[in-house]
Amino acid sequence: MTYAAFRSIGAYIPPKIMTNADFEKIIDTSDEWITKRTGIKERRISEKNEAPSDMGAKAAELAIQRAGINKEDIDLVICATVTPDFLCMPSTACVIASKLGLPPVMAYDISAACTGFVYATSVAKAFIESGMKKNVLIIGAEKYTSILDYTDRGTCFIFGDGAGAAIISATENKDEAIVDVNCSSDGNYDDLIKTPGGGSLNPCSQEVLDAKMACIKMKGNETFKLAVKTLTSDVQVMMKKHNLSNDDIDHFIPHQANYRIIKAVGDALGMNEEQTVVTVDKYGNTSAASIPMAMNYAYEQGKIKKGDMVLFDAFGGGLTWGSALFKFSPNN
Repeated sequence: MTYAAFRSIGAYIPPKIMTNADFEKIIDTSDEWITKRTGIKERRISEKNEAPSDMGAKAAELAIQRAGINKEDIDLVICATVTPDFLCMPSTACVIASKLGLPPVMAYDISAACTGFVYATSVAKAFIESGMKKNVLIIGAEKYTSILDYTDRGTCFIFGDGAGAAIISATENKDEAIVDVNCSSDGNYDDLIKTPGGGSLNPCSQEVLDAKMACIKMKGNETFKLAVKTLTSDVQVMMKKHNLSNDDIDHFIPHQANYRIIKAVGDALGMNEEQTVVTVDKYGNTSAASIPMAMNYAYEQGKIKKGDMVLFDAFGGGLTWGSALFKFSPNN
């Protein structure tokens, strides 16, 4: 039987840093207020001419190198993003494949906001286990600074830019297999996190631009409550399904949206500080790039080793949510 193995991780972290002190200069806020509400101290900002495809390609190069495979071996590219290079087409995945110099390959984007990388993991697993693909490159790449309203003191300081990538490959070894991925959504809460303008419902116009409707709008308090409840229950269902306890998890990697959410969910699940990967203080919320950037940070710190059990947990606009459970299974 063919299984899907999580072979490698990579990320690209833009070098430019925007601190809370920088926000104090442009909006009515303070480092103390931002830190207390979110745990964020700084976030990374891409260059003006740096597209999500540029960041995604750099993260992908590293993931491919670490996986020890040839680019010609990749037979599917999936990019999770809500800030694509282009509004409609071509997909950011197609552009990344071109920038990587891949031969003609199936490539497309998925839009699941902050849950995007977990969704991509689920799709890669399905393609591989069906026998249709053997090596899938999954990417989360976001340029959130392109959709921020820097006069909105409730949201503009939360987000940052960056990209993460991984290789998911076929294996016959069940011990290397991704254990489970569970994803879901509820569109009844679509108004909690939204970019209301710029699409076909409210096409780009002077009115849309003036109202900054193409920028992200978020109802923070309502989102916080639902996020904690959903992130906790989703993991509990998965752990019970596989008869696992929190002691079986080596690395809990939640979506890096807000430290208060991470702490509340971790406490509810019984995860300790050593198990929980936190990078929200360094990178802010990078949406679909959040989880792979966090995993890459822990990997480069020497914390994630071959055979370690990793648990993803994400929640985002849609609303979408998902969790993934797997043993990290690099080839070397």
